[in-house]
Amino acid sequence: MPLPSAEPGGSLASRYRDIRATSEALCAPLAAEDHVPQPVAHVSPPKWHLAHTTWFFEAFVLSRLAPDQAPWHPLYGYLFNSYYETVGQRVLRHQRGTLSRPTVDEILAYRRHIDECMMGWLARDLDEPVRTLIELGLQHEQQHQELLLTDIKAILGGNPLQPPYAHGTVASWDLAREHGGTPASTTPSTPGRWLDIDGGLYEVGHKGQGFAFDNEGSRHVQHLRPFQIQQGLVSNRDYLTFMADQGYQRHELWHAEGWDWLQTEGIAAPLYWSRDDKAPSGWAHYTLRGAQPVSPDAPVSHLSYYEAHAFAQWAGCRLPTEFEWEAAQSQLTWGQRWEWTASAYQPYPGFHKAPGAVGEYNGKFMVNQMVLRGSSFATPPGHARATYRNFFHPPLRWQYTGVRLARD
Repeated sequence: MPLPSAEPGGSLASRYRDIRATSEALCAPLAAEDHVPQPVAHVSPPKWHLAHTTWFFEAFVLSRLAPDQAPWHPLYGYLFNSYYETVGQRVLRHQRGTLSRPTVDEILAYRRHIDECMMGWLARDLDEPVRTLIELGLQHEQQHQELLLTDIKAILGGNPLQPPYAHGTVASWDLAREHGGTPASTTPSTPGRWLDIDGGLYEVGHKGQGFAFDNEGSRHVQHLRPFQIQQGLVSNRDYLTFMADQGYQRHELWHAEGWDWLQTEGIAAPLYWSRDDKAPSGWAHYTLRGAQPVSPDAPVSHLSYYEAHAFAQWAGCRLPTEFEWEAAQSQLTWGQRWEWTASAYQPYPGFHKAPGAVGEYNGKFMVNQMVLRGSSFATPPGHARATYRNFFHPPLRWQYTGVRLARD
């Protein structure tokens, strides 16, 4: 189970209201038609996110508080369950984009109904296990807010028209910072600076009060050899040099599986990049504000683990392990990109899955995935922390994923 919440930033009721409103604000710039497409299996339609996060509160919180209350719709559990086998059958992930109904308006009505029920219960004196479950639901919705931004980008960026999502600020996200980032750390970055990290015993994992997902514990000791890690992230300028040096054509830089992926998919640049003779770098990329020239100084983004590894090989370096990253994080500039690490997603010592459906949240995914650390432009404010363990399959790159180098 997640650790108890310290309710950062206000009461649980006010946080519930604000977080729920933020999800709808992120969808406000969209047309109704934008809520439906699913260009690839790992991208979900925006209206599915709006419904799924609502179903989470209905299925896990309200069913506990009011077990005799009938569900809003008898089939919504089937339509909007994501992966909880304990709860029952569901629409397969790659078929979410086939759901023309319920309409966006019907889903918003569903949200209003569940929110009225939840706010009624939040006005009462709830016991700590229920409050902890509500906090999990809020953290879960914030995860989906990040997914909303990246999935919207995939939907609009894959359209030949490449329409802009919005300009200016949407909810708490300043879109002008999409490719400059807003570091979660306060450490100023010196481009190219290498930090020396002493070897020894380091404690890693979540500790103390405040929310953490179950995969962040238990806190334990790791022995690290001395290493160096770059204070800043790899830039577009660095990556353009890699590309100019035939980085995508040199098989010796790539894992065999990565080389096969590259050949099969025809990959020759980061996701959303396209040739543009008018751009100073010769490349443009799709952003949430529409097509823009690639900025050489911005951190490179939308890379797969395969690309991150190949770049590190080309640079004569390697990716840091997640434990090295955590040991060094107080000296790093982080928060602009999710950073691929060299660590496979595995349980920490002492990890145990919680009983029931909540236990399916993280533990069953601990295979064939790589850990990413930090956070990104799309991460909701206040949602990032140094012990957060994100994880994705190596080919995926629709998130704001980047690279930090390490060496021995």
